[in-house]
Amino acid sequence: MMKILGASIGSCVHNVGLLNFLEIAKQNNYETIYIGSAIPVDELVREIKKHDPDMIAMSYRLAAEALHNLLRELEEKLKKEKLMDKIFVFGGTIETANEARKFSFIKKCFDGSEEIDEIVLFLRGKAREKENLSFPQTLGERIKFKSPYPLIRHHIGLQSLDETANEIKKLAESELLDVISLAPDQNCQQFFFEPEKMDHSQDGAGGAPIRTKEDFVKLYEASRRGNYPLVRCYAGTTHMVEFSKLLKETINNAWAAIPIMWYSDLDRRSKRSLKEAIKENMDAIKWNGLNNVPVEVTDSHQWALRVCHDAVEVATAYLATFVAKKLGVREYVQQFMLETPSGLSPRGDIAKMIAKKEIVESLQDENFKIYRMVRTGLMSMPADLNAAMGQLSSSMFYGWALEPHIVHVVAYCESMRRASAKEIIESVKMARRAINLAMRGIVDPLGDEWVKKEKERIKEEAFMIIEAIKGLKDDNEDSLLDVDVLYEAVNTGILDAPALKGFSVAKGAVKTKIIDGLCRCVDEGGNILSEKERLFTLLGGRSI
Repeated sequence: MMKILGASIGSCVHNVGLLNFLEIAKQNNYETIYIGSAIPVDELVREIKKHDPDMIAMSYRLAAEALHNLLRELEEKLKKEKLMDKIFVFGGTIETANEARKFSFIKKCFDGSEEIDEIVLFLRGKAREKENLSFPQTLGERIKFKSPYPLIRHHIGLQSLDETANEIKKLAESELLDVISLAPDQNCQQFFFEPEKMDHSQDGAGGAPIRTKEDFVKLYEASRRGNYPLVRCYAGTTHMVEFSKLLKETINNAWAAIPIMWYSDLDRRSKRSLKEAIKENMDAIKWNGLNNVPVEVTDSHQWALRVCHDAVEVATAYLATFVAKKLGVREYVQQFMLETPSGLSPRGDIAKMIAKKEIVESLQDENFKIYRMVRTGLMSMPADLNAAMGQLSSSMFYGWALEPHIVHVVAYCESMRRASAKEIIESVKMARRAINLAMRGIVDPLGDEWVKKEKERIKEEAFMIIEAIKGLKDDNEDSLLDVDVLYEAVNTGILDAPALKGFSVAKGAVKTKIIDGLCRCVDEGGNILSEKERLFTLLGGRSI
């Protein structure tokens, strides 16, 4: 057990911040010793020699110039007494903390701008250093290490590789992110293994121009500092198994994000047919599962981005989770993309997401662990930067109702431009503040009868869709793994969305509308069409 000695030094009698720090340390299995306020330098040195602590926490909130003199005197006496090998931390005002940062023997300064989780992680990190342990480098271990606080994730992919690497260094050194997602450009995602097909006039479009295995290694090495964040990468849109192998070898991919149906002629992000894509994507999901890489299957929010109604979104979440489990995945990431499509009310969004949570987690067991990840929907981010800051903060606050293990922060500037480290760090601080406030206690949404009723309605309709898909073959649950069945689910319109009309293998015949804060299926007149009625008509009168 590590030992901390704490004191307010010099003539400073302020001790509330110091006592709070020591209490947090105690809660994280530190032995704490508080020796008081207004402690002279000589007395502090004597107490350090007496108690032999691992860490000394000093507080001072008065003048910067006076602090400078105190710390200079302390440094000289520590050197004389051979006590410089201790960990010294400082807490004060912004003014005094800036002064304390000028002294190299002080390892960490807190100025009151930090969130509680930042303090906790600092303490846990120092405890691990004493035990010669590094920051955990697998998803499950990292979640456990940071609990009860969620992992913070953001993506980055700038116009050039060097710029991306430099910004990754800044993010790692900030120690504010636990997961950095690499965002390659479309040329990389689609043609990494067929570079001769690249249109180099599009280099850097949508992400970083990663072209070689060494490029991935370079970006990973840029992250090996600070809190050593996990690194992951967007999936390729073709050569899915090869891309999975590449990411595991080069960046120790924290988890793979792979769709079942997308990156095909469903969305035209590759030239694969829907059937080809389903087969290849499933092969990649299976490969990652067999090689102990956690998997996120992304179909659910892809349908939501095409303005599907709520039951389709939740049904495809169940379908994706079922497929992943059957293909051997043991750790599964379920993303909850809030405010998608645009126009949902918070209570409607939460009703849908709790329905998704319950239907997905019904598949969880001792061999299949599910991690929840929330994010702000980019579709709902306004182009006004100040309004976007408000959107980010509010969605992260109410998203805590899902008790996520991971929070995927979307920078407030992303509806206008790509985010650099500066905007990412600012956005992470906004999100963390909202989350830490919510963690103090928010109203249980299922205490609202409307939310409970709509949640149950969405689950019931989602299972109708699942049963309709099974019925395309032999009503057996293993039909959900059949490439031909999944193709027919799209081709017949059981799975459908308005934004796919006219250019996709999907029918695009369904109509949806935001009604009472939810995205509902509607008829030609704009009236709500229940899922039972929709499927009855679609399937020629066959009941579900």
